[in-house]
Amino acid sequence: MADVIADMGPAFLGSRLKRLAERMQAGAMSVIAEADLPLQPGHMAVLAALRGGPMTVGQLADAIGISQPGITRSVGQLARLGILRDAHAADQRTRLVELTENGRAAADQAAADLWPRIGMAAEELLAGLSGPFLAQIAAIERALDQASIADRAARAQPGGLTIREFDDSLARDFHDINAQWISAMFALEATDIDVLENPRARIIEPGGTILFVEAPGLGVVGTCALQKTGATSFELTKMGVRESARGLKAGEFLLAAMIARARAMGADPLYLLTNRKCAAAIHLYEKLGFAHDEAIMAQYGARYQRCDVAMRYAG
Repeated sequence: MADVIADMGPAFLGSRLKRLAERMQAGAMSVIAEADLPLQPGHMAVLAALRGGPMTVGQLADAIGISQPGITRSVGQLARLGILRDAHAADQRTRLVELTENGRAAADQAAADLWPRIGMAAEELLAGLSGPFLAQIAAIERALDQASIADRAARAQPGGLTIREFDDSLARDFHDINAQWISAMFALEATDIDVLENPRARIIEPGGTILFVEAPGLGVVGTCALQKTGATSFELTKMGVRESARGLKAGEFLLAAMIARARAMGADPLYLLTNRKCAAAIHLYEKLGFAHDEAIMAQYGARYQRCDVAMRYAG
């Protein structure tokens, strides 16, 4: 039977993309249902955004890139399911929403299992594509005929974290991952902006390094830098992991890799500067061998206004 939408070519591109999206979301819906979550694929972006903390409907719309009416519908559906609730806002004219305990558990379950497997299924569809755009869409459609997103996700195995070295194509990831967490907790300082916008000039060329952690199905989810500050001294800095990777232990994997790299480079001292508000990060640093150090604070702590914790790697 003729495929009318495909035969009409670019004139029906919107309809074809909508059809393709429906097929992929149907597979994702099956994966979500098998996980016993009362959610729809369209809810997932809201959960991912709210893992970082309460947001307004307008902030959600901006973060996800869809209309406010669409976000409002999703928020209403998730509230009725007990996944989110209104959060206290200093300005009573502003409505903030946040995840409930059930919502946090659902989001963590999705991040640790569903999103990586669905992402791996999508990567499998995209692998080896070549040629014009419409030909690529046709190839994806043929691949879906052979095995749906649900089938491919069932075969996928989350995990398999890998380390990637810096190259200029990853400069945007380095900037965005760090700018997001710093802005959420503090304010970007001039030294932050300088390093994040010029990673090669400020980190790589003076003798430092930048590593990234990549998760199957999610892509690059975290980054960390080693900045040379003296003949043998290095600051472990600009370490951040995307909310989407929470539950995968990507931060611990990345930090261990960076410590190994620093030791191979003869870093002495290897130190870091942070703030007591970063309690989870400080706990991780302590777990992997960093200790609080007054001498490091005295020598290097003035670099950041927000610095009230200084640590040195003790092994």
